[in-house]
Amino acid sequence: METVYTQGIWMAERLQQRTMSQENMWQLVTHIGDPKAAFLLVFPFTYFISKRAGVAVLWVAAISEWLNLVFKWMLFGERPYWWIAESRLFINNQPNIHQFSSTCETGPGSPSGHAMVTAAVWWVVVSSLGSYLYSRTHSVMLSAAPYLLYVVMLVAVGISRIFILAHFPHQVIAGSITGFILGIFLSRRVPEGRPLLFFFSLSVGLLLGTVMLHAGLRQLGIDLSWSIALAKKWCSRAEWVRLDSAPFSSLTRDCGALLGLGLAQYWKPGGWPLRLAPRALSLAISSMGLYHVNRLPLPVRPPGLFYGLFFVKFVMVPQVVMVLVPGLVHLVTHRRRND
Repeated sequence: METVYTQGIWMAERLQQRTMSQENMWQLVTHIGDPKAAFLLVFPFTYFISKRAGVAVLWVAAISEWLNLVFKWMLFGERPYWWIAESRLFINNQPNIHQFSSTCETGPGSPSGHAMVTAAVWWVVVSSLGSYLYSRTHSVMLSAAPYLLYVVMLVAVGISRIFILAHFPHQVIAGSITGFILGIFLSRRVPEGRPLLFFFSLSVGLLLGTVMLHAGLRQLGIDLSWSIALAKKWCSRAEWVRLDSAPFSSLTRDCGALLGLGLAQYWKPGGWPLRLAPRALSLAISSMGLYHVNRLPLPVRPPGLFYGLFFVKFVMVPQVVMVLVPGLVHLVTHRRRND
């Protein structure tokens, strides 16, 4: 693997040298590919266009990110920004590379979570859009356009992750392929109409099962927190190492979102019936609401409190999008029509 890692470092160096003027663009792309964006941006946008597609996006995002966490724990992938120093292969020939505010993620590197979740989630979006366009136009060329954009997005997200030294190229490729397969598989198994007990059991089961796996491996002498120590050691700036990028943050986000999805479907099965204009208004209000929910500062000490509140935060995401905001908009617009 040393050869693969070394070639990845030199590729990242060339990429930075040739495209450093596009740094802001790559930072934006990597934020768009962040798994968190699937919950806070893609989910509400998709839901108010197609309720089933929106539920599928949330479902696929949560399961694919959880699987990415498990894969990372099993594969022990390095990240470029710490491997450069840890390998000691570049002592006499240091690459001219830079870290960024998004570089210092603390989990293992393989496969890329950004690439994997993006590939899985956006497959739901483009396949739904492609099918819709074909049913309306019967044009193969037009219905193929979303799939072309899908490939372009995956390539852009992958390049952005290499550019900021968060991943090696092979990790991005592995994440994209795995996410594509998961997107196809999971989008056909969307849990619509399932009872609340299913989501509660799934959320608690994934949470406790993962914690038990972590504790069991530690008892066997396998420290799954090795990557956090390396991130703190080799990140250029201490404030770039954030608790919300830690493996347990993604776990609590996924489990919280799944429980929230179950609660939302329990409170209002089938969702609120809204016309086009109220749906657009609901999307705007939901987006603003999720923006402020995401910006809520959480105490980082003790970590258990942070993870608990992080879990609650993402339980609220489906409630805001599927129940609270559309319910309020429906109430207001229904009254106006009656008046």
